[in-house]
Amino acid sequence: MQQTSQHALIKHRNTAAGDGSSVAILLSLYNGASYLQQQLDSLQQQTWSNWTLFWRDDGSTDSTLTIMQQFTRAVGPARCVEVPAGKGAHLGVTGSYATLLEQAPAEAAVAFCDQDDVWFPDKLERGMRALATVPGQTPALYCTRQTLTNKTLTPLSLSPELPDTTSFLPAMTQNIATGCTLMLSPAACALLRKAMPAPTFLLHDWWAYLMVAGAGGRVLTDNQPSLFYRQHEKNAVGARSHFLLRALAALRRGPTAFMNIFRANTLYLLRRKTLLAPETVKALDLLQKTQQPGWRGLLTRVSALHRLKQLRRHKTLEDLVFRVWFLLG
Repeated sequence: MQQTSQHALIKHRNTAAGDGSSVAILLSLYNGASYLQQQLDSLQQQTWSNWTLFWRDDGSTDSTLTIMQQFTRAVGPARCVEVPAGKGAHLGVTGSYATLLEQAPAEAAVAFCDQDDVWFPDKLERGMRALATVPGQTPALYCTRQTLTNKTLTPLSLSPELPDTTSFLPAMTQNIATGCTLMLSPAACALLRKAMPAPTFLLHDWWAYLMVAGAGGRVLTDNQPSLFYRQHEKNAVGARSHFLLRALAALRRGPTAFMNIFRANTLYLLRRKTLLAPETVKALDLLQKTQQPGWRGLLTRVSALHRLKQLRRHKTLEDLVFRVWFLLG
């Protein structure tokens, strides 16, 4: 009975908050007590004030829930909405964010939020102004660089520079949209809801990037950092700013892990072809043919690289690694 009343309360708030200038901040939590308060403080300092925090705990055993209860009392329950954990409370990163996305107001933009970062005061405002440049019916995704810090927020470096433009085929080769910076227009949120369930083999940010780019939407990149991205031993993913470190990590993973994800992405997207642009579906059909074994598969992959000129990574050396791995299959 209590869970039913919580869902009804969320539905009521969704209706009340559903105007085009509102932002639903989605926060998935898991044992985040060490750094959470600083992130919550940064939300309250945002220059874009029309936001509501939707949060879900993914099975914390520390004082995370106590901190969130205190924050709710500080800002009010209309501005800090708990999404029930539901069955199978520990869903993992993508599953938890997908659950939050389903509860966000239909007419609101969405900003993904990590529990251990600190947002700059103009983060939401910059994202909302960028998204406003795209027609409302077009799915749009906005992402930025980050200032990488140690666990005490001492700046270390910047995350890799983002390309000025990108499209679907580069999105198949790598993810440039770091989730903690990512904002989605209402049209992009609607697209992702139609694409549910979210893939279990992929993080939510790459999933959003692939779907928006694949549907012919707009991907807006901003090379001005929007937050402190804290690096510590409990990062779900973490970041490497230097090419050499990224290259070594990729070599350790090897081609098999990458190509397994590449094939899984192709299959997932083809099962949702009605949501995608015709040119995306055509490219995916060709990429599926490249998965044949033996010499026939190799020749098909060589042909695909020739025909799909944009199937490349944005940095030259990283693109070379991708091409070798793709040809190896």
